[in-house]
Amino acid sequence: MAQHELALHLQKASISGGDFELEVRSVGKELGQLQFSEGNVEWRPKYLKGTEYRLAWAKPAELFEQKGRKFVQRRP
Repeated sequence: MAQHELALHLQKASISGGDFELEVRSVGKELGQLQFSEGNVEWRPKYLKGTEYRLAWAKPAELFEQKGRKFVQRRP
């Protein structure tokens, strides 16, 4: 099974008004960074320095609903 690690680096004390970044690793190797802001979310792959993929917040929601695997939580 793949092992993934996420490290959160806060740039501000309050994330409601600022950006924050997640470093994404798989089996100890950095894959890239996810940056979250009020307007969008960005993916910065480690292997393509200087490249960003940016989506407005509505797009990740669509992507999860269209491409994601549906999981229904069971209540105790």
